[in-house]
Amino acid sequence: MKFDTAGYLRKSTGRAKSDVANKLVSMFLHDVSRKLSSKLELNVASPKYSDGVVATFGLSCCYCERLLEHDRTAVEHLDGMNRFRAGLHIPGNVIVSCKKCNNEKRRDDQIRELKLAKTGWESFLCHDSTNCSAACKSCAYWKSIWPDENQRIRSLERVRNRILKFRAQHRLAIELSQKIQPALHQELERIYRECQTFATDRIKGSVNQVFSALVT
Repeated sequence: MKFDTAGYLRKSTGRAKSDVANKLVSMFLHDVSRKLSSKLELNVASPKYSDGVVATFGLSCCYCERLLEHDRTAVEHLDGMNRFRAGLHIPGNVIVSCKKCNNEKRRDDQIRELKLAKTGWESFLCHDSTNCSAACKSCAYWKSIWPDENQRIRSLERVRNRILKFRAQHRLAIELSQKIQPALHQELERIYRECQTFATDRIKGSVNQVFSALVT
């Protein structure tokens, strides 16, 4: 298959404004997370919380159950910290996954309207090859982990139930985050739009200012 160099370059060039806006979205969600964690008097960095994560998931990826490696591990937000999922860095939403699962899950996290489940992490675990087209990349990923269909279905269900059990241990944090979801989504859309507008206008003005030196 021939690599589409032109398409790849166009995609990378057009990504800059979104990167700036997404960074501001992340900063906002982290600030909300700190305030909510303070209210709960428990944060993700506390030994009590990390011990609970290990007690539930051991030293394995929370999704594929393969053993974690120091250089191939990611902090995983079950509800992704982006403007679509509006997840927070709070107890019950933060666990540990391998980098591969973390990257694969982004396909669901970056969809505005999910079809397979209400949350990004649950949607990710619904790709058992019975709900999607043959071209689904997420289904193909899970096939590579558990080639046998029956084993794959059972394993994904087991993983889902384990995560639900873990989140139930932090019910108050999850309930509070869900309570503020409508307000979060409203503010996130506003921040994203305003940041992109500001970035476009501010950069355009600065570029014109720099190039004005060429005609003076």
